[in-house]
Amino acid sequence: MTTTTTTTTGTVLDASGVTMRFGGLTAVRSVNLTVGSGEIVGLIGPNGAGKTTFFNCLTGLYIPTEGTVTYKGTVLPPKPHLVTQAGIARTFQNIRLFANMTVLENVLVGRHTRTKEGLWSALLRLPSFKKAEEASRERAMELLEFTGLAAKADHLARNLPYGEQRKLEIARALASEPGLLLLDEPTAGMNPQETRATEDLVFAIRDQGIAVLVIEHDIRFIMNLCDRVAVLVQGEKLVEGPAEVVQADERVIAAYLGTPFEDAPGQEEVAEVEAAEAEAAGHSTTEGDAK
Repeated sequence: MTTTTTTTTGTVLDASGVTMRFGGLTAVRSVNLTVGSGEIVGLIGPNGAGKTTFFNCLTGLYIPTEGTVTYKGTVLPPKPHLVTQAGIARTFQNIRLFANMTVLENVLVGRHTRTKEGLWSALLRLPSFKKAEEASRERAMELLEFTGLAAKADHLARNLPYGEQRKLEIARALASEPGLLLLDEPTAGMNPQETRATEDLVFAIRDQGIAVLVIEHDIRFIMNLCDRVAVLVQGEKLVEGPAEVVQADERVIAAYLGTPFEDAPGQEEVAEVEAAEAEAAGHSTTEGDAK
């Protein structure tokens, strides 16, 4: 796959010194990362490296213990819905669709942060609400066309094949009109054909002016896709640079082969951090259900 290079015109995301601790355990330690306008940046690392925890710090699910996260020069508020309003959207490692809603309805849910009409306007079915509703449906159908799902707009999300459910998550994220899209393992569980289609879709998203930051275990996918790649190992950024440089780095090779390198944590420390992350994720889910 031959990629095109897009010239960046400014910094969209700037994460500076981001650290996340769970009690006495440090899952992410002093990570710096930027994403420029028009860039596709990859974030890779072995299991337990802290990639998803770092994503959660960027999107307001976690409040970093230390460090700052800015979007287009403005410090992001520590609330997911406010981060989305600011212009950052994300997908999740585990698909989080509304299974009993249609494909179109799932995308319409993603439009809520860009809909200005209030409760009374909706209840009274005022002309302004009807106009906004029609505009949202039109935009949602455009996104389904863009992702190749328009023909299945009326299908229940649960009835879509796995690869198309992944596409639907991306369409829903795009419905919030982001300037930066964060993808958490978008090709997990996909076959080679679906992976190639996802690669083409991400390039198309970038070509629409949306910067992309992607976590992925498929190294070939990342190396074909990204302008720049950063590697996390046990919560610390090990190396960052063009794909071909990162791919040849001996420390990266050692990390993926499981070969210990200087100051590498032991298995017990790895297990403790993973357990702390899982406990925090469970706690966040419980709080969300309670609300």
